Amino acid sequence: MPIKKRTLTNVKVEILYGFHPVYEALRAGRRTFYKIYVAKQPPVRRFEQIASEANRRQLPLKVIHPADLQSIAGSGSHQGFAAKVSAYPLAEAGDLLVADVTGNRPPLLLLLDHIVDPHNLGAIIRTALCAGVTGVIIPKDRAATPTAAVSKISTGALEHIHLARVNNLVRFVNALKEQGMWIVGLDQRAGQSIYQTDLSGPTGIVIGGEEKGIRPLLRNKCDFLVSIPQTGPLGSLNASVAGAIVMYEAYRQRIASKND
Repeated sequence: MPIKKRTLTNVKVEILYGFHPVYEALRAGRRTFYKIYVAKQPPVRRFEQIASEANRRQLPLKVIHPADLQSIAGSGSHQGFAAKVSAYPLAEAGDLLVADVTGNRPPLLLLLDHIVDPHNLGAIIRTALCAGVTGVIIPKDRAATPTAAVSKISTGALEHIHLARVNNLVRFVNALKEQGMWIVGLDQRAGQSIYQTDLSGPTGIVIGGEEKGIRPLLRNKCDFLVSIPQTGPLGSLNASVAGAIVMYEAYRQRIASKND
């Protein structure tokens, strides 16, 4: 089932900056491009890649002084490229209840319970795209949002991932369970390891916030609570690292199941 997109209603345009966000947004074709800015004398290969995608969509490039580009981008990390684009196209959460955009594997959803650090959100999204996650769901309140900075941190993965925002994660989890999905919460205190857990079926993985983990009400809604085995004096892994480990364990199990 196709994933419908909608835009954030309180933002009309955004400025993407950096090679990967601009290039991947062009490739994804999900945003409207109003202007593409290129600094004088950008890296030749990257300029050719941007120019090729822009030409495919019949979009002109505007070459400007690097100082002007930095002013437009609002960051010195523009790498010679920026673009004025439409707001990020959110997926409809309801579509993620039934969609399987991977085509040949059971749906795998990632539910982020108040991840507030944009760096963690960007890193998680980058891994989610690589690991074949069907969609990412975040709450509307007290959570990092899909900004241009997150697109930069994700090296453009944000431009391809199906990401939805919901008012109430607990209510959404209930809807997922009614659709036959298993909800697995990542909790370092859990006695059951991710390596002892079947993640090959329709699964929603819940990752908690950086300090408090999964909120108690949402934690109680999980069918299983699982942990990542670790040694050493540190208490827990960073949210994006923990998320990467569990996503790739799910990916490994799904590949193995498909090959059986």
